[in-house]
Formats: sequence, structure tokens, C-alpha cells
Amino acid sequence: MNKIANRKWPILSGLALLLILVVCLPTLAQQQAALATSSNSVHIVLAASAAAGSGYKSDAAAAQAAFNRAWAVFDSPRCRNCHPSGDAPLQGDDGHVHIQDVKRGPDGKGVYGMKCSTCHQAANLPGGNMPPGNPKWSLPSANMKMVIQGETAGQFCRQLKDPAKNGHRTLAQIIEHVSSDELVGWGWNPGDGRTLPPLDRPEFVAAMKAWVDNGAACPQ
Repeated sequence: MNKIANRKWPILSGLALLLILVVCLPTLAQQQAALATSSNSVHIVLAASAAAGSGYKSDAAAAQAAFNRAWAVFDSPRCRNCHPSGDAPLQGDDGHVHIQDVKRGPDGKGVYGMKCSTCHQAANLPGGNMPPGNPKWSLPSANMKMVIQGETAGQFCRQLKDPAKNGHRTLAQIIEHVSSDELVGWGWNPGDGRTLPPLDRPEFVAAMKAWVDNGAACPQ
């Protein structure tokens, strides 16, 4: 009897293994198919996303219109007076050359005994047309003048985008500068007797962001 039983065990074991394979193989095939489907779905989603990204087109007209809105601020006396074409700052809403023969200097802070800080303190002095002030009061440095006076919107826009002329700022850094720089912000707190820019600061920043978001095309 033992010999017969011993001969049956290999047969029974083989049948059991065959049964397991019959039961499990379809399940494994289903899992592989599901994994393949999942992988294909990921590739399809990635491809669709890439296609959507490659299909993005900047809106040059919208960018130009946005910059033209912002230009009204750049070309106001509050910005233009500190971005002259020469080396003397401008004064007043009429943009006359600064009296006392003040000059830019290499760092934009004046020369010799005529430093900007001699008259311009950390805050505006009270009273109509008294010297304005800010802790950062200066012109742009001599090697990065960022001229506004006499420029068109398109000319200044191209200057603003040029890393060699804008201090190697990216577009994102330009937005950060106009959004948070305290000397830029002085333009909306210029002291008694000075007009404000035609847009408030949030409107100006929104126009600049719209310019960048639409591709940063410059007016002609």
C-alpha cells in the first residue's frame, strides 16, 4: 500500500500545480493588462499635456497694450525725472534740469560734496515742493542708466528687457522690482506739491504682469 501511495503523490502534486496555474494565470494576465493600460494612460496624459504646452501662443497685441498702460506711469514725472537721458536729474512736473548743477556720479548718488543725501533724507520733508526723500534716493548708476526721458514706449520696453541694460534681471525679477522696491513705491508718495502717476501701484503692477504673461512683446 505504501508503494502505491508513494507513486500517487507525484501525480497528485502535479495535478495540484496544474490547477493552481489554471486558476492564477488569468489573474496575472489581467494584472499585466491593467498595468499596461495604466502606463499607456500616463503616457497619453503626458503627451496631451506636452501638446497643450507646445500649442501655447503668446498674445503680442495684449502684451503691447498692457505695456502701453504701464508706460503712462514710466513716462510720468515721478519716474522720468530720475531716469534722465543725461547725467543731471530732473525736477518738478515740468521736468526741468535739477538746480545746483547736481550730477549723477558713478553710483547714481551724486559727486563730491553734492551727494544726493546732502538734501534728500530718508523721508519727504514736510511742505510744498520741499526735498523729497527715501532711504534709497539716487539715480540709476552710470553703467545702467535705464533712460526714460526722450524714449518711446517701445524703445524703453526693449531697454527694460535687455539684460545688459537692466542689471541682468529676468522678467520675473522686473515684476518683483516694480512690485516691492521701496524707491519705486515712493512714486505714489511723492510729498506735497507733486502729482501722482496716472495709475495706482496695483494697477501698474497688474499691467506689467499682463505684459509678461502675454509674452512680453514690446510696442513698435
